[in-house]
Amino acid sequence: MTTHDDGPSRRKVLECMTWAGTGVLWTVAGGVPASLGIIDEAVAQEAKGFTFLQISDSHMGFDKPANPNAKGTLEEAITRARAIPGKPAFMIHTGDISHLSKASEFDDAEKIISQARLDVHYVPGEHDLIDEDRGKLYMERYGRGTRGFGYYSFDANGVHFIGLVNVVDLKGGGLGYLGPEQLAWMENDLKGRSASQPIVVFAHIPLWTVYPEWGWGTDDGAQALGYLKRFGSVTVLNGHIHQVMQKVEGNVTFHTARSTAFPQPAPGTAPSPGPMKVADDKLRTLLGIADITFKQNEQRLAIVDTTLKP
Repeated sequence: MTTHDDGPSRRKVLECMTWAGTGVLWTVAGGVPASLGIIDEAVAQEAKGFTFLQISDSHMGFDKPANPNAKGTLEEAITRARAIPGKPAFMIHTGDISHLSKASEFDDAEKIISQARLDVHYVPGEHDLIDEDRGKLYMERYGRGTRGFGYYSFDANGVHFIGLVNVVDLKGGGLGYLGPEQLAWMENDLKGRSASQPIVVFAHIPLWTVYPEWGWGTDDGAQALGYLKRFGSVTVLNGHIHQVMQKVEGNVTFHTARSTAFPQPAPGTAPSPGPMKVADDKLRTLLGIADITFKQNEQRLAIVDTTLKP
């Protein structure tokens, strides 16, 4: 992808990022992300291991010019998910299921996502908590058995998953916020776990600082990441920014997912974030899903980002 040099701040943001292309299988060696090439069915079938899916930012109900048919593109994403060789263990949705927290939007999303025939683990985006009762609809549907506004953890195939909520009480400029209660819970949740156990953390807003001018980061994310330093394999998955970015810091791989609804501009390339109108024939090349595989005895998870239109 071509980028323009817009000054020191722009270079600083991009110097530690790698933009993923269409359907590229990523691996990490020596802390550096590397592409293994364009993914096809044969490669996918060879990627044996514990696999799960990530989708994000469905924005069900969105109908502006950037994508007047967000329902249709979510359906395309789920069709893509069903076509992946080898059934994934489950799906993670990293927030903004709905656009305006309406019951009808959650209903439509559920009808479509259920067609993947996978268990789904959710965390909310800020758009999921803006109803009159401040998240009541979200919590009734997706928050049972969780704490606060929906944070929780679970184990699968030897991997420990932590779903965090950083879209309540947003800080200046829209930065995410976890809060002391959730941080204390996270610290306790990790106590006693072996440093060799792989950890996957997922939340809506990136825990790392992507672009603070647009609120693309979490105010107290560094404290959460501090609890993860002793673990040998940590993967942090987010949504919110509607584009693929990847960064590696020590033992931690950060990965943000595309939206299934609409793209947003790259950091610093527009006056502000928000739905970005592109040519109709380009839209589906900027929307997609992520297929994530964990292999025993390999430190990093392999991530395959696939767009709706190759």
